[in-house]
Amino acid sequence: MMAPPASDLSVALRSRLQQLEAHLGTILRGKAEVVRLSLVGLLSRGHLLIEDVPGVGKTTLAHALARAVDSRFHRIQFTADMLPGDVLGVTVFNAQTQEFEFKPGAIFTNFLLADEINRATPKTQSALLEAMNEQQISIDGRSYPLARPFMVIATQNPVEHHGTYPLPESQLDRFLMRLRIGYPDAASEREILRRGGADHNAVSAPLLTQTEILELQQAVELVHVDDSLVDYMLAIVERTRAHDSLALGVSPRGAQALFRACQALAMLEGRGFVTPDDVKRLTVPVFAHRVALHARAAAAQRSTAAAERLLENILTLTDVPL
Repeated sequence: MMAPPASDLSVALRSRLQQLEAHLGTILRGKAEVVRLSLVGLLSRGHLLIEDVPGVGKTTLAHALARAVDSRFHRIQFTADMLPGDVLGVTVFNAQTQEFEFKPGAIFTNFLLADEINRATPKTQSALLEAMNEQQISIDGRSYPLARPFMVIATQNPVEHHGTYPLPESQLDRFLMRLRIGYPDAASEREILRRGGADHNAVSAPLLTQTEILELQQAVELVHVDDSLVDYMLAIVERTRAHDSLALGVSPRGAQALFRACQALAMLEGRGFVTPDDVKRLTVPVFAHRVALHARAAAAQRSTAAAERLLENILTLTDVPL
């Protein structure tokens, strides 16, 4: 049975989705856009990389999003001495049955919070590749499917480089979006101080069930995207591949990510169709971590900010469909 289009979602389901967004907004004060984009990631069946300085709410947002859905949640604090088996699980010999048994790791969950992911070694980071792309893992010649929905929310600190291992391009490309939270405004920070030390991650009851999340994810796929907008997305992608300052342009997986994210954003805003403004709004968070600057351009300025400015410039140069 096919899911209903975005405009035909039940009133109750749409109401609970709005309640979820409002709840997240009470936890991450003054960051409505970050909250909305995190929900875009969830509804797009994507994974989120939250990159910012310590103390601005990266882990808080990940906790709140996972706990507001009636599902399983695991948090892993990534460190340099972690092994892939700590994430995926291990096969051990059972002396009683005289057989090898698989002991599932933390990845067998619905929401996996990979805290400070860039503190783990590349070998441990790579343990997530298959899971994030194919929703399964392979150990000792056997494949194990993961739960649905399945979402990885990873955090990393872009300032502290001691004892960190930058994520390779292949790993970054698995993340639907990279979000930056930033410091709160004065009024929001005042409210944060007033709240004191209460547990603001807790909710009285989950706001959405796993079944409802899956229904919403199916509904996203039915949001209409006009052919002219597909051509618009592809024109932006092609400009990243031909740009003189970029050593690496956006991959086909990145183009698919922008397509799905635009559908999810449209549904969140109560529309059954995508607009050019959706594409403009999502191009930077979906593409900025997927492009790589040439060495000379990266040396001149911080690569993250430079990539974002470059993408914004590409948007101004690309004709918008009427």
